[in-house]
Amino acid sequence: MHIGLIGGIGVAATIVYYQRLTAAVAERGATLDLTISHGDIQTLIQNNLADDRQPQAEIFARQIDQLKGAGCDCVALTSLGAHYCVEELNALSSLPVVSGVAPLDAYFAAEGLGTVGLLGTRVVMRTRLYGQLELTRAVALDDEIDTLGQTYQDIAVAGICAPGQQAELLDAGKRMVRDLGADAIVLAGTDLNLAFDGQGPGYRVIDALDVHVSVLADLASGRLSLDEVAMTR
Repeated sequence: MHIGLIGGIGVAATIVYYQRLTAAVAERGATLDLTISHGDIQTLIQNNLADDRQPQAEIFARQIDQLKGAGCDCVALTSLGAHYCVEELNALSSLPVVSGVAPLDAYFAAEGLGTVGLLGTRVVMRTRLYGQLELTRAVALDDEIDTLGQTYQDIAVAGICAPGQQAELLDAGKRMVRDLGADAIVLAGTDLNLAFDGQGPGYRVIDALDVHVSVLADLASGRLSLDEVAMTR
C-alpha cells in the first residue's frame, strides 16, 4: 500500500517518521512505497492557536489531493497537534486519513496503563488527546499547559531541543508520575523525541509516534487493510 505523509509540521518529526517507518517496514520484510507532502508549520501553529479549523483542513485537503495524484492509497498527519481539525478534514479529504490518535487508547489499555501523563501541544494537553481516551485516564500539569505548550512549540519550530528545554520536559514528566499518579508519560507531540531519545528519566515513556508508525507499517506491508484500521475521528 502506498502511504502518504503530510510532513513539515515540523521537519524534525517528519524525519523521525521517515526513519522509523522505513525501519518498521523493513522489519516486516516488505518494501515501503511512500510519498511526503511538505506543509508549513507556522501556518499550522497560527491556525491551531486561533482554533481556525476549516482553513487548516482546506490546506491539508489540497495536499492530500496532490498525494492522491501521486498514487497514495491513504494519508497520515505527522503531528498529533494537527489532528485538531480532523472532523473538518474528513469532510474534505480525497483519501482515508489514518489516525495517530485513535489507536492510542487501545494500546494504553493493552499495556495495562490506568493513567497516562501528556506532553504535547496546548490543545492536546488541554483536551486530553481530544477526549478520545475511554479506557485510560489522561492527566496533565494544567497550571503549566501554556508554558509547556510554548516550549514544545519552540522545539518543533527549531527542530532542536536546548538543554534547558529538555530539563523542563523531563521534570514535568517526573512530576506527573509523582504527583498525579501517571503510570507512564506519553510523548503526544511528534518532536518530543528530541528531548527524550537516549534519556533515562526514571519513569516509563511512550512515544505516540511509534504507535502510529506501527499501524502505518502494517498497512504498508499488507498486514492490515484500511477496513481494519481506526481512521482519524
